[in-house]
Formats: sequence, C-alpha cells, structure tokens
Amino acid sequence: MEQRRRLFAGHRVRDLRKRLGLPQAALAARLGVSVSYLSQIENEERPLTPPVLVALSREFPEQWGEVGSDDSTAELVRAIDAATDTSIPTATLDEAAVRRGVEKHPALTRRMVALHDAWRRSQAQLRVLDDKVESGAGRDGSLPWEAVRDWYQAEGNYIDPLDRAAEALADSFDHPRAIEDRLRGWHGIAIAEARDDDTRLSRFDPDTRRLAISGVLPPESRAFLLAQRLAALEFANEMRAVADASGLASPAARELLALGLANYAAGALLMPYTRFRDAARDLRHDIDRLRQRFGTSFEQACHRLSTLQRPGAQGIPFFFCRIDMAGNITKRHSATRLEFARFGGACPLWVVHEAVAIPDRILTQLAETPDGARYVIMAKGLVKPSASYDRPPRRYAVALGCEELHAADFVYADGLRPGGNATPIGTSCRICPRADCDQRAFPPAASEIRIDPDIRAPVPYSF
Repeated sequence: MEQRRRLFAGHRVRDLRKRLGLPQAALAARLGVSVSYLSQIENEERPLTPPVLVALSREFPEQWGEVGSDDSTAELVRAIDAATDTSIPTATLDEAAVRRGVEKHPALTRRMVALHDAWRRSQAQLRVLDDKVESGAGRDGSLPWEAVRDWYQAEGNYIDPLDRAAEALADSFDHPRAIEDRLRGWHGIAIAEARDDDTRLSRFDPDTRRLAISGVLPPESRAFLLAQRLAALEFANEMRAVADASGLASPAARELLALGLANYAAGALLMPYTRFRDAARDLRHDIDRLRQRFGTSFEQACHRLSTLQRPGAQGIPFFFCRIDMAGNITKRHSATRLEFARFGGACPLWVVHEAVAIPDRILTQLAETPDGARYVIMAKGLVKPSASYDRPPRRYAVALGCEELHAADFVYADGLRPGGNATPIGTSCRICPRADCDQRAFPPAASEIRIDPDIRAPVPYSF
C-alpha cells in the first residue's frame, strides 16, 4: 500500500485564522484540537492529519478550499456530513466508522452520500413548494420582492464594489456633518424639514434639488436618509453595474434592487467596513456600544453585522431578521447554516416573538435547530414613532444570532450556560421534522398523521 504523503501547511492554517480574525483558542475549538497542538501545526512542527483536514474542510468549505493532492478528503467530508446529519431520524455514525467505510466499502459510502444529496434536494424542493402554497405564487415563480431577497441571499448580503466605494468615501470625511455638507456643497441639495402633515419619511425632488425629511425621526434615522441620498448620487455607476449583472427579469425587481443597494451603501457609509468590523470585535459585538460609536440605530447596527462577509476579512457569520407584531418576517438574512421560512412567520419558540411585545428590552436564547446546530440569539423589541396620534407607531423586533462556537466573542452569550440545554427551534412547521413539539401548528407536508381518540396531548395527532 502506498504511504500517504505527510502534509505540512501550517502557514495556510495561520493565514486562514488571521483572515477570519480568530484567536488560536477559537480555531482550536472549531477543529477539535488543543491550542498547543494547533500552535505546533501553525509552526510547521506537525503535519495536517486527516481528522484536522476533515475539520478544516467542513468548518471552512469556502475559505479553505482544496489542500490535499487527491479527492479523498472531500469524499470523507461528504460521507461524514451524511452519516452525522441529525435531521434524519436514525442513529448517527461516528467519524471512525465513516472513515472505515470510505476505506473498505467506497462504493457503499458513495451510494450513501448520493442518497443524502438526493434527500437534501427533495427537502429544498419541498421548501419551494411550501413557498408557493403559502404565498399563492403562480407558475411564473417569484414575486419581485422575493427575487430581490433571493438575490441578496445568493450574494451573501455583501456587495463588494459598493462596500469598498462607500468605505473609501467615508474614510475621506473628517467631521460628523460631512455627509450633509457634501450633499449641499457638491450636489447642490437643499435639505429641509417636511411639513407636519406629510407622513412620508423623506421626499427628494430632482427638479428643485430639495430633500425634505420628516421632523419626527430620531437623529440616527435622519442620518441614514441623508447617507442614502448621498449614496444614490455618488455611487450611481456602481449600483447600475450591480443591477445590470443581477439577472433580475422584471422592472419592479430591478427598481427594488436599486433602492436596496442605496440602503446598503448608506449603511456602509455610516459604518465603514474595516472600522466597524474592528470595533465589533473589540466590543464583542455589543450593539448598544456600536450604535453609539457610529451614530446609528440598533437595527442598523444589527443589519450591518450580518453583512461583514468581505473575502479575506470576514466577521463572525450572523443571521439577522426583523418581525412584525403578527410574526411576519419583514427582513431576513443568514450567513449561518440557519434557514428562514421564506413566507409567513418564524418558529414560535424563537425568543424574537417574545421580544416584539417587550420594547427596549434585550432577550437572549440558546437554541438548537433540527440539524443539531446550536445558536446564541439576541432579540430586542423596537418601536418606530409615527407623525401623529391617528397613525399608530410601527412595532418590530430584531434578532441577531451566531453559532454557539462563537459565544466567547458575542457579549449576549455571557448570561447563557455554554453547552447547556437549548430551546429546540425549527424553520417552518411545514418542513420541521420534530415530532415532540407542543407548539406545532400543523404537521409537516407530505406526512401521514395518526390520531388516537383515547389520548389527549397538546397536539391532537402524531405523524
């Protein structure tokens, strides 16, 4: 038997860790090795063993890429992924058993991986069907706002040319009122307060070059609208290039994308990438401290944290969402494994539903999804004022979360017990496989329900 070549690539491991901004202890925990062992790998004193290669490929599939000279590592990663998927209701296999299977029964393990891939595709198709049933969408597919939302998700919620252009402009500013001064001086924009009876947040008249902003808005919202208008003027070419390359078919979708790109650039102007990412790391992602430092709202800071996915300078992968009083998800993005229901509300066991009824109070939760991933979640209720008594204020809650392995860098995990009991959450009742959930609204799609008239339970059926 040919002896496997020993692979020394500690410099690549060290470069990966520095690009992600991870301390040695955090990377060692993700790879399942000791800090001293990781240090020896980085110093080229130990080779990358197959278990470490598997862990690197599994934890950092995009950043790590191919390391070995053959496909055995990738094959082993896929086999382990299939054998340890906890969303399939059978006993999982340990990595040693999978490794033996790959070596001694390669055809059988390839068949297992193929079946697992097919099962995942069927689950994705079920989600699409669920979307169409829930939304009433016809055969033509996505509505404009769905298409734009899916485009952002596919882009990882990070738009590199806009983000870099906004950061360069922000770095040239030398005082807090620079955005407003640039609008007035460079673009000839007259900035005024809107009439009391005007319920719109802002209105720009391109003929008179007049921007009217509602006087009821807090300072951070006013600053965001100014930044949005400046971004639309300064980065028109970059936004046009992004929109042209988006592949969105309908005019309405492209118009929605244009508005979203201006909003994205406004956030990047107010919270420039490098400065914001460094501050977030130093402050352990304390959102109140971040919003005070950058003069933004709580929601703006949360959303910006979910966009820090610049290649080679990623922040912690977060998911972010905003829900209304009815539980509808009005904003969503996930840089984690967690998936949101594309339509309707989120799992009722999420702490975000409790937060919407308790404004200005931060709630935390340790949650686990059916695939076994565990998340630290922060949620806060928000009230956005209206212009008059006869227009009720808008009430929302925002949630921000990351996988538990990042808990040491997320201040909201401090009150939670690492490794403790987690709340079992799901994505949507239509696709959630949990059979013991007392909050289930209806059974999973395509399931066979069983009803026993002699048993009374919180949910009147099993499946």
